[in-house]
Amino acid sequence: MERAVRVPSGDDDVARTAVRRLTLTGFRCYARLRLDLGPEPVVLTGPNGAGKTNLLEAVSFLTPGRGLRRAKLAEVARLGGPASWAVAAEVVSAGQATAIGTGWSGGDGPDKRLVRMDGQPLRATADLGRVLPVLWLTPAMDRLFVEGATHRRRFMDRMVNALDPGHAERSAAYVRAMRQRLALLKEGRRENAWLGALEAVMAAQGVAVAAARCDWVLRVAPMAAEGHGPFPGCGLSVSGGLEAALREGASALGVEDEFRDRLAAARGLDASAGTTTEGPHRSDLEAVHLAKAMPAHLASTGEQKALLIGLLLAQAKVLTQGRAVPPLLLLDEVAAHLDGSRRAALFDVLVGFPGQSWLTGTDAALFAALGDRARFLTVADAAVTGESDSPSNED
Repeated sequence: MERAVRVPSGDDDVARTAVRRLTLTGFRCYARLRLDLGPEPVVLTGPNGAGKTNLLEAVSFLTPGRGLRRAKLAEVARLGGPASWAVAAEVVSAGQATAIGTGWSGGDGPDKRLVRMDGQPLRATADLGRVLPVLWLTPAMDRLFVEGATHRRRFMDRMVNALDPGHAERSAAYVRAMRQRLALLKEGRRENAWLGALEAVMAAQGVAVAAARCDWVLRVAPMAAEGHGPFPGCGLSVSGGLEAALREGASALGVEDEFRDRLAAARGLDASAGTTTEGPHRSDLEAVHLAKAMPAHLASTGEQKALLIGLLLAQAKVLTQGRAVPPLLLLDEVAAHLDGSRRAALFDVLVGFPGQSWLTGTDAALFAALGDRARFLTVADAAVTGESDSPSNED
């Protein structure tokens, strides 16, 4: 039997984005769980390993991609349970209610995630991003500015995709063509006619990827530079050959032709190196602490986290203005390394923001500044309770 944690909903949430009902089956540590929620921020507290981040991950699967942990689909299934899992939700977005269901079964193949919207199967998961944009921060991202370019590029592309849901498909098409070309080169087939076709795909899709990144910087950078109270202004730019050419005013078709020619000329070099030596897969996101005129990677740990939060808030505002669909915000352990004034400022922003936020932490006292403006739920041993509710998870 299934029990629900119920949250009263107000009448002022028509224009908000929120998960109103979340149901999990065989997902991570949850055999079965149902939450009924309102539009206000959701605060999940409890000890490490209780299942808090699993709930955020479940919500992240309501969007395209592999979720906030980038897990393989088989890894998400509950240990000791069937080789399958499902997440279902009723969401309110742009004033309309939509039912989203997604899941995986071992019989469907290791990489095939099924998605339904209002009961109808979706052929492209990119459509999820058009209905429900979701942004997240996790503790692993605290080192974003000091780790390798791969992590920053992945973060940037996720931000781009939130504004342009077709970006992920173009990126995937570029990577597929790149891998196929490199496989041919490793076989010594440097004059194969198929190489030219693959390089044409790489050029077209690669320039489209670079153009979308440049557009993202143009839209988000002014908002990020303003800062948000105690969260400092962040200067943004993207480094990369294609992006630089587009910023300098070259036509997209001209950049595409030049990139295709360079790929053809670099066949021998790429074959020897065992990698594709040029392209948007090598670009990087560069960030600056504007108040200190300091590259973000030189800032203190606390400053880097404040910059990251400010950047996320800037992205959320641009999404709200540009698409009139406020994103959900998933903030895992976000309060852990913030001082009291920054926590209070962040909470004030989240309460006023029209997109629902989900926050986790081990210590409920860190969220005291929210008062009665949020719904507090306790997670322990894969069970979720409210102030006076009984556990909402049953085997």
